[in-house]
Amino acid sequence: MNEKTPGNNPGTDAPDTPAPDTAARGASGSWSSKPEVDGTAPVTVPGLGLRGTLLFLWRQLTSMQTALILLMLLAVAAVPGSLYPQRSVNPALTDQFLEENGKWGEFLDALGFFEVFSSPWFSAIYLLLFISLIGCIVPRVGVHLRQLRSKPPRTPSRLNRFVGHTRVELPGADADTLLQQAQHALRRSRYRTEVREEAASRSVSAERGLLRETGNLAFHIALVGVLVCIAGGQMTSYRGQITVIEGTGFSNSLTQYDSFESGAWFDERDMPAFRLTLEDFRATYVQPGESGNVGEPRSFEADVAVTTPGDPERSQTVQVNKPLHIDGASMYLLGNGYAPEVTVTDPEGTVVAEGPIITVPMGDVGYTSQLVIKAPDARPEQTAVVGYFLPTGTIDEQGPHSLYPDSLDPQLALTVHQGDLGLDSGIPQNAYEVDVTTLTPVAGEDGTPVLIRLYPGQEFELPDGTTVSFDGLRRYAAFDIAHNPFERGILVSALVAAGGLILSLFVPRRRVWVRVRSTADGAVLEVAGLARSDDSTLEADVHALASKLSTAQDGPLAEDRSNDDERLPRAAKNSSEGSAQ
Repeated sequence: MNEKTPGNNPGTDAPDTPAPDTAARGASGSWSSKPEVDGTAPVTVPGLGLRGTLLFLWRQLTSMQTALILLMLLAVAAVPGSLYPQRSVNPALTDQFLEENGKWGEFLDALGFFEVFSSPWFSAIYLLLFISLIGCIVPRVGVHLRQLRSKPPRTPSRLNRFVGHTRVELPGADADTLLQQAQHALRRSRYRTEVREEAASRSVSAERGLLRETGNLAFHIALVGVLVCIAGGQMTSYRGQITVIEGTGFSNSLTQYDSFESGAWFDERDMPAFRLTLEDFRATYVQPGESGNVGEPRSFEADVAVTTPGDPERSQTVQVNKPLHIDGASMYLLGNGYAPEVTVTDPEGTVVAEGPIITVPMGDVGYTSQLVIKAPDARPEQTAVVGYFLPTGTIDEQGPHSLYPDSLDPQLALTVHQGDLGLDSGIPQNAYEVDVTTLTPVAGEDGTPVLIRLYPGQEFELPDGTTVSFDGLRRYAAFDIAHNPFERGILVSALVAAGGLILSLFVPRRRVWVRVRSTADGAVLEVAGLARSDDSTLEADVHALASKLSTAQDGPLAEDRSNDDERLPRAAKNSSEGSAQ
């Protein structure tokens, strides 16, 4: 490339234009100047100004390096969302973490670590990445489209500076025929070609690998698509959790959900109308003598019947990795447990609690589950029944616990407490927890709390006349119902991004030139190439093309590769390419 030195004309020592008044400019702040050294005039540099500063910041934001940094920051910022409980997913677990961690929990809460994906800092990274990608993609798309419509670059005057340069003298060869053969061979190799007339020769300029840039742009556009779909899903999606006991049903309305969360643009009228009944729940576990740890689950299956308006009832088995799909929602099997049927009567003989009671597994292999029954209508005092359900129960020095998760020997181990349950205060309470420290346990004649142990079909009467009976046993299943209208968009964008990344990594972009010059007794052939990135096969392909064109001609060959060592080093290839254009 021809470079010009500002302020100097060839053949004269006088500058083109007089130097500006640096003292005056320096005072105004529009120019910065360096002090005079060894009699050299000070160098003045124009200041950026507001417009220049904004342009500089925009270019920094829309650079590929910044986009990669923001993408990495987004991944790092998402880590706390998987390490700490999120208030939108499990508020109870979040409150428990705050209670257990005191000041540290309050500090994390102030930073938004329990609402990571809606926090200002996560949103800032997300939006900056979005703007950076768009600002990077838009100009590159225009440049790429112009490249697709343009012709291959002209043939450089000195091919011996490029990769694989080969010069072959072909006595008796016809230059036009040789040029046509070169163009045909390059087109068969999927090159775009252009024949150019030169002063004393003709050449074929060929280029291929634009699909590499297409894949690169497809990857970044798809990445923007993923961001848009994720944001759209967060605004329009909904997710709720339900617990259904065998033999009971669920209607898809907000009041039926145990917990529910939705985006800002969610409309309750968009929820699909359907009714679901849990007909049967089955679970299998590793038994003694089988391979694996005894008690580990093998399978969970929930047989459900679904009814939608205008359609007949249909049955389906929902499994952990096989959700139920309904128009506008998908239902996933999340958990399960036991629901013993318990009846509680107060001393006056009034039934104050009856039916299947959902128990909460405590996390051990045997499925030892906690049971809580609150009876605010009991008289003369409000009553709470607390204890454990044991699918295969035993009581030893470790206390009540289950030996195996299947209901081989179901039992209830309970205590009864009386007092004010605090339900009239108006403060919401967890239905599966009760603070027994504020209650008085029902005691026996010896003054110690009465411990109740029940098997199915048994009933126990306390000294004050309260009775508790274990009437039967059912299973329950916990489901997650979710709808995200942008799910398919995320999947398609992710697949396009993967495809574009593969193209950008494995499609080489290269240029090849063939020059043919007629001589008195034949023709001289020159072939060379240039790669935009590392391309270990380019040199061999250039030599193979030269050999193919040479062997297609009659007569002895005189090959000259003496100038191969004059090729540009790899670091200078891009500069040579710019000169070639």
